[in-house]
Amino acid sequence: MGKIGLPLAVQFASKGNRVLGCDIDEATVNSVNKGIEPFPGEMFLAEKLMEVVKNGMLQATTNTVEAVRESDFVVVVVPLVVNPDGTPNFVAIDSATSEIAKGLKPGTMISFETTLPIGTTRNRFAKILEDDSGLRAGIEFNLVFSPERVLTGRVFSDLRRYPKLIGGFTKSCAKRGIEFYESVLDFDARPELSKPNGVWNLGSCEAAEFAKLAETTYRDVNIGLANQFAKFADKNSLDVYKVIEACNSQPYSHIHQPGIAVGGHCIPIYSQFYLWNDPEARIVGAARELNQGMPSYGVDLLEKKHGLLSGQRVAVLGATYRGGVKDTSFSGVFAIVAALQEKSAVVYVHDPMYSAEEIRGLGFEPYILGQSIDAAIIQADHKEYENLNRKQLGDARTVLDERNLALTNIKAEVISIGNITRIHDSIEFTD
Repeated sequence: MGKIGLPLAVQFASKGNRVLGCDIDEATVNSVNKGIEPFPGEMFLAEKLMEVVKNGMLQATTNTVEAVRESDFVVVVVPLVVNPDGTPNFVAIDSATSEIAKGLKPGTMISFETTLPIGTTRNRFAKILEDDSGLRAGIEFNLVFSPERVLTGRVFSDLRRYPKLIGGFTKSCAKRGIEFYESVLDFDARPELSKPNGVWNLGSCEAAEFAKLAETTYRDVNIGLANQFAKFADKNSLDVYKVIEACNSQPYSHIHQPGIAVGGHCIPIYSQFYLWNDPEARIVGAARELNQGMPSYGVDLLEKKHGLLSGQRVAVLGATYRGGVKDTSFSGVFAIVAALQEKSAVVYVHDPMYSAEEIRGLGFEPYILGQSIDAAIIQADHKEYENLNRKQLGDARTVLDERNLALTNIKAEVISIGNITRIHDSIEFTD
């Protein structure tokens, strides 16, 4: 019942299905059963959740085995994380799969939506399910992989907008999965797509797993390329943002934006899953390495413009990995603070979505807007930062703006990766 699983459960319940939401966290389960969203930031979730709980269509439980026994369809969205060396850590999702198997009955359909390395559904989870249930995949129960493709904060709209990809353990499994998803989802008309928006059968679990890794790895590689261009622009006093804007004015160029960090549950993790499958993918490995080094590069750039950071008071604005979402998963704030501390700076962190106590809980000293500082780094694109003024930044002398905001009221030297010519709010070229 996390940031993807709970909206999915609410969506399924809104289509007239009785849904049992499973989670190991009792506080989350209790919150859901009261119709109260356990986390903020998901558009329309609060009202939709309350409605399906009140009408009895959604109930949460910590007893996965019993919930599976009562169910015809099981959708798995348990997180899969990576170890420090980049290899997948299957402990949590293996455990959940084993619990599912203990309650599995003939005829049930199981769909894994968690992003997985290619081959995991067939070679790992099918075996766990068969061994712990005594039933045969594709014969006595149906098994599919259907990756979630939504973004937290806008799950319900993304469910309508993007085709639902699916791959079956067998053709009959895929047929059952297609019937299920067509019954619980609605799709917006997308005339620009190669075929009608809806449930797209990719032919196998492996192809569907590959599709999810490919689309997210593409973004990591694209950002890595943008960051490489940005570093070149810095060396040559060019504005990479204007260059990228010019490139993307024709339909064959889709260069992403550079930045100080690639965070969140998806991009920095799934490219590592792909590398686990394809360790010879040098272009993917190079992009991942470059993106991981951007926090240190950004701090070095700040020091180059500001002067030595030892003893300087530096505020990092934004603890979350992106604006408007209260989530620090793989956020750049951690590496940025570490890089600043290595230079003996006095570091503070601010985020409008977190209280001072919560900031301390993350291991940081909280910054209060207006507190006197020497420099600042804008790490997250919160709307609250769009109109920052000199007073709010405590008369900071240098600002590293990594979200390319229009800081019209800032009198400090404002720079960004790929745009070191941007000084005193001016990003105009000079002859």
